[in-house]
Amino acid sequence: MCIPLLQVDVVIPTETKYLDLIGCIGERIAKKVDGFTGDREALAYQLNLVLTEATANAIKHASDDDLQHTVRISIHLHSNALHIKVYDYGQGFDLDTVPIPDFEHPQESGMGLFFIRSLMDSVTYTRQADYNVLEIIKYLK
Repeated sequence: MCIPLLQVDVVIPTETKYLDLIGCIGERIAKKVDGFTGDREALAYQLNLVLTEATANAIKHASDDDLQHTVRISIHLHSNALHIKVYDYGQGFDLDTVPIPDFEHPQESGMGLFFIRSLMDSVTYTRQADYNVLEIIKYLK
C-alpha cells in the first residue's frame, strides 16, 4: 500500500462525549481533499455520520463498559480512497449476521451499520490477536 497523503490517528476513552470530535475530524478531512470532484458537503456529512456511528458502536457494543478500554480511529487519505479503521478491544461480532433494519417498524437504534454499508464502498470487520478492526473504504472519484 502506498504512503497516505494524510494520516490521522485518534485514541479516545470509551465515552460517547468524544463522538462529536470524531465526526468533526471526518468533516474537516472531506472539505480538504485535493482533487475530489464530487459533492464535498455530502462527503463531509457522510464521513461525519460514518465515523460517529462506527465509533459509537465500538463504545457501546464492543468495550464492555470498561473505562480503561479505548477506541482507536485511524484515517488514511490516499489520492483515490479514504481508508478508515476503528479498533476496539471487545468481544466482537459477525458483520455478516447483522440484519437489515426493519423500516416498517423502525427502532431507536440498530441503523448504524446499515448507514455505514450504504454510504461507503467497502466494509469489513475482523478479529486480530486481542482486538477487532472495522475497516471502511470510500473511493474518491
